[in-house]
Amino acid sequence: MSSRERILGRVRRALADAPSEDTPIERAYLREHGDRSVEETVELLAENLADYRAIVHRCTAADLPATLAGMLAARGSKTVLVPPGLERSWLAEADADQVPDRVDSTPHELDRVDSVVTACAVAVAETGTIVLDGGPDQGRRRITLVPDHHICVVRVPDQVVSSVPQALERLDPARPLTWISGPSATSDIELDRVEGVHGPRTLEVVLVGTQASAEVNS
Repeated sequence: MSSRERILGRVRRALADAPSEDTPIERAYLREHGDRSVEETVELLAENLADYRAIVHRCTAADLPATLAGMLAARGSKTVLVPPGLERSWLAEADADQVPDRVDSTPHELDRVDSVVTACAVAVAETGTIVLDGGPDQGRRRITLVPDHHICVVRVPDQVVSSVPQALERLDPARPLTWISGPSATSDIELDRVEGVHGPRTLEVVLVGTQASAEVNS
């Protein structure tokens, strides 16, 4: 018997009791870890976002225009990139010049923009992840990858889920999904962390709900 026949024989014996390809495989994954209230889920999201070095703000819907204006002013942003479907009132109090998301914008033009403000599709509390799906209030993927400063608005609790399985149920897999867990970061072989290589160096998340204004720093 050749070595090839011997190896294939072992493989066949190992697979003898394996289910056929037509047999569905049941995987008992947990849909979420722990039993949390809505408030606790939002708190977990804020904690995990901050743990990933995002800067987390909280405000009411009425305070959102002033909050965004203050964030842009604190950053010193003179220009802000705006997706076509972003609610106009959000930036009504901002002094920065609003730059529309144009198809023919070059990477160099996008790189010169100081900040970008978007909404999101869903936020995952257990992983501290913001998901964009290219919707009208989020714009094309590249506008959140090239500019150095990204402000993302999350409506709570409507857009917050506990787990990734719950997020996937809300998302269309045919859309261009971008999963963001903190600012862009990478490490070299000596574990020196560098931020801003694959996306924005600074990520600020605004949790918009009914609570009074607050901030959680990373």
